[in-house]
Amino acid sequence: MNHVDPANSAGPGHPVGPDRRSFLAGAFAVGTGALLGSALTAGVARAAAGPVIADTGAWGARPASSPLNFVAGAPDKVIVHHTATPNVTDYSQAAAFSLARSMQSYQMDSEHWIDTGQHFTVSRGAYIMEGRHSSLATLRSGTQHVESAHCTGQNTVAIGIENEGTYSTVDPRSQQYAALIDLITYICQQYGLRAYQVYGHRDFNNTECPGDRLYALIPQIRRDVAARIGGDPTGPVWPVLSSGASGENVKTLQYLLVQRGQSLTVDGAYGPATQAAVTAFQNTNHASADGVAGNQTWSQAVAPLARGASGSAVQGVQSQLVAHGIQVSVDGAFGPGTQAGVTSFQSSAGLPADGVVDARTWSRLLA
Repeated sequence: MNHVDPANSAGPGHPVGPDRRSFLAGAFAVGTGALLGSALTAGVARAAAGPVIADTGAWGARPASSPLNFVAGAPDKVIVHHTATPNVTDYSQAAAFSLARSMQSYQMDSEHWIDTGQHFTVSRGAYIMEGRHSSLATLRSGTQHVESAHCTGQNTVAIGIENEGTYSTVDPRSQQYAALIDLITYICQQYGLRAYQVYGHRDFNNTECPGDRLYALIPQIRRDVAARIGGDPTGPVWPVLSSGASGENVKTLQYLLVQRGQSLTVDGAYGPATQAAVTAFQNTNHASADGVAGNQTWSQAVAPLARGASGSAVQGVQSQLVAHGIQVSVDGAFGPGTQAGVTSFQSSAGLPADGVVDARTWSRLLA
């Protein structure tokens, strides 16, 4: 489910060095003064109960260089980024549209991606823009989404939002933050996501993105979205496992790694083979490759499971349920018995009892 074409992936994270920053800043400065005219504003539309979002036609996007891949169904999370560009003080629509064109040019010409990497961008002036083509149309449909290139390991399952600026030592402008909340709220409403399914880029990849200050705001973003759509905004919390650990959580990690293609014996012992498998998995997903299973490793390894699923990850759920005193067969088949067991566990843990093992259910099983 998380397979990503290497030619269209986000790489190890947002580069924040002078090359990317100066390229975007230079292109931004050249394009800001261009006359946009009515043709560029024609594509700005308001979806029902949603914020104003400028589509790719509005800001003058180039066509994608290859056909886009459409993924059926809803994504399972939203990932917040920053562009790692200067915190400009030109808050105009013209500046926002120039930024969108600069980002697309950089990503297509220098990174050799097929289109803009992210689904949406929020400018310093609080203008919301479609990034990758068809992101807005699929969002409005709520039935599919576009494969992206914003976060390695998550490009088929997550909506990516870039926020213009660098937020390592300063917070986003209040207007920009408000627009971000409007956008995430709409995404959650359209795709049926819960408020806690909002993350920062560094939850998955070895990167500074979205900056220390914006990343520190993720819990507040979840709370502000929950205030509009309801639900508990508390995100998942993961154990940290390393060489020498043993027990049920190690077995779960091993089951998940096997599901992700690692060759490993599920024995509940975090020995050299498990450490090597964790490191290999981390390298594949551009996470911090230290052989220690922490936030990035778990965030990349878990995926939602529901009735009809099968495989070693299902065995991991079933084994955890048994460890929690819920009797199910550990057979790798997510049937009615497993669904009932998951629902029972969720009820006892104060989670929405829907029988779906999402990230928060995974994290509570591991607690």
